[in-house]
Amino acid sequence: MSPVLVASDLDRTLIYSAAALALTMPDARAPRLLCVEVHEARPLSYMTETAAALLTELGDAAVFVPTTTRTRKQYQRINLPGPAPKYAICANGGHILVDGVADEDWHAGVQARLADECASLDEVRDHLAATADPLWVRKHRVAEDFFAYLVVERELLPEEWVKELAVWAENRGWTVSLQGRKIYAVPKPLTKSAAMREVARRSGAVRSLAAGDSLLDADLLLAADRAWRPGHGELADTEWGADTVVALPERGVAAGERILREFLREVR
Repeated sequence: MSPVLVASDLDRTLIYSAAALALTMPDARAPRLLCVEVHEARPLSYMTETAAALLTELGDAAVFVPTTTRTRKQYQRINLPGPAPKYAICANGGHILVDGVADEDWHAGVQARLADECASLDEVRDHLAATADPLWVRKHRVAEDFFAYLVVERELLPEEWVKELAVWAENRGWTVSLQGRKIYAVPKPLTKSAAMREVARRSGAVRSLAAGDSLLDADLLLAADRAWRPGHGELADTEWGADTVVALPERGVAAGERILREFLREVR
């Protein structure tokens, strides 16, 4: 039988920072947590121990592909339970890792397409630098020479500025996504779905499952045969949906556990 490919976003889908856990139950009933990411000697991301066991099962039963907007360096500090994934998608589809090593041909092809189809990264960076107020911007960052993002003080961020940026970016072939304390400006041709299709081709998978919570995951969810989104995040906030996408009620780390249960049920 052909394998099933499972392409899942990571942050706020399968793994969660302390601020995103959404532990609303009494302390005594809180789930046991497993730390899956340490950065600068500090624990950073978690999943429930039950989710960790489910992910281990999934890694044995399907082609599990971590699919993230993170850079390769940011992805590689995550220590997921279960078998090491043969494939991973980083930089929103800009890199396909094969046994931890970036496929240079894929990377070159993506770069060429971006150069042909949308405004340059330099133009977008200059616009962000000129319009973003230092009052609420904490960091300006560029990821893998593919896209730019800002780390902001969310409570001070003007909604109108985000809307104006989205319109400006749209006219130049870029899209804007607000995720927690980060605002991403990403070229439209840079997609997780294109990378997922390439991994499906290489792995021989004829059926695909996916999950994600943000606007940058929408194309991935639509490209999969069946997909899930949690009850939090950009997609939930805008009530985004499609016939093949299940909107789950769970929020926070409980949603990550539910998503893995749904993946396993479909794979089996």
